[in-house]
Amino acid sequence: MTQHDDGVRLQHMLEHAREAVDICRDKQRLDLDRDRMLELSLVRLVEIVGEAASKITPEYQQKYPLIPWQQARLMRNRLIHGYDTVDLDVLWDTIEIDFPPLIKELETIVGCP
Repeated sequence: MTQHDDGVRLQHMLEHAREAVDICRDKQRLDLDRDRMLELSLVRLVEIVGEAASKITPEYQQKYPLIPWQQARLMRNRLIHGYDTVDLDVLWDTIEIDFPPLIKELETIVGCP
């Protein structure tokens, strides 16, 4: 596998989504308002998931239509280009609601238990 292999990119998506969920495990939404380092960490992890998704080849994306490829890319773009107006509610919901099913699907694809 090379650094640019679709499998590597999927693994990056999985690892960073898991890390975001793990960081939030004992946290509440209000913690984002109080903890700048938490906010910055989560923004970065979600950005990486979206960036990795944007690098997956179209053929591979078609092979796995249950992955929300476009939404991941759009979220990444919104965080990068709208850095000054990040909606923390959307960020929190992405991690708490959207990432768990994404993680399950990625685990199935990459063969993780």
